[in-house]
Amino acid sequence: MPSSGLRATTLFVAGLMGLAGVVSAAAASHGPDPRLLAGISAMCLAHAPALVALYAAWPSFRTAPVAALLIAFGTALFSADLAMRHMAGQGLFPMSAPLGGTTIMAGWLAVSLGAFLPKKAP
Repeated sequence: MPSSGLRATTLFVAGLMGLAGVVSAAAASHGPDPRLLAGISAMCLAHAPALVALYAAWPSFRTAPVAALLIAFGTALFSADLAMRHMAGQGLFPMSAPLGGTTIMAGWLAVSLGAFLPKKAP
């Protein structure tokens, strides 16, 4: 996928994550056990703005593409596992939530490392 397509996809995914965060927060307020849905909401609403920021920084921030991929994939995997646990009583696959969380951490590390790399030429 060309860089511009990946960049646009990042913004699209950020919007879907924001939507999922608000929907899961609303669902959590109406169910008997809000813990898993509240976790989904927190993860999505924390990382959606980060993806928007990476989208904005993309032209000059060297690690924006890899950070965006890692944060988006990790958040989706983590949240999907919690959603499955809430709805079906079991996760996606063993260790999927920890794998998602570790992937998110790698994305944030990519953001941090990007501070030490020279900016891309315009």
